[in-house]
Amino acid sequence: MLPAFSVVIPCFNEAARIGVTIRATVDYLHKNSPESELIVVNDGSTDATAAIARGIFSDAKITTRLLENFPNHGKGAAVRSGLLAAQKPIALFSDADLSTPLEETPKVIEPIADGEVDIAFGSRALDRQLIGQHQPWRREQAGRIFNLLVRLATDLPFWDTQCGFKAFRMDACRPILEAARIDGFAFDVELLFLAHRAGLRIREIPVRWNHSAGSKVRFFQDSLRMLREIVTLRRL
Repeated sequence: MLPAFSVVIPCFNEAARIGVTIRATVDYLHKNSPESELIVVNDGSTDATAAIARGIFSDAKITTRLLENFPNHGKGAAVRSGLLAAQKPIALFSDADLSTPLEETPKVIEPIADGEVDIAFGSRALDRQLIGQHQPWRREQAGRIFNLLVRLATDLPFWDTQCGFKAFRMDACRPILEAARIDGFAFDVELLFLAHRAGLRIREIPVRWNHSAGSKVRFFQDSLRMLREIVTLRRL
């Protein structure tokens, strides 16, 4: 059994798959960590995301909460609000598409519970043999270039800052989350940058991962915005 922890899932117009994701997460937690909680953050969705979540939560066998962000503030803001609302000592955020399977959860929860690290996060770059379904070639290569630029711009020693599967020891990381300001998709980099600068113990861990269609990242527009956000970190 895993120790009690909070799972945060940010959502924006995820009606097509959020039902499957929530049911799978509730079942996983009920079986493996029944004292845990699930927090879904609805980031200004205009579809049935919130209604679907409420329907499933009504008979869930674990603690569940739905947070509403209106209007849409961005994934970074949604993740932070969910993590800061967490009531367990460890909190994990996972993407709504479950690209990293729930079965990989012990890899990031146990090192924190054992007192080894303050942040543990999944990586696709450390062992690419664990990738099942790859992203389209152009997007995958752009991701590699982006992470190289992140390393050059921030001096972070990590190879995949963007995998949406990160766990935090909340007593150590709450000040980092409260200080973070990036609301867009580069929020992961900011959190790791602030944590690394604060001397927190961080571990990048290879995880299984599968590409899922329906990404909210717009290839060109969001990539340029992310790069601009990374540049601003150099001024902190």
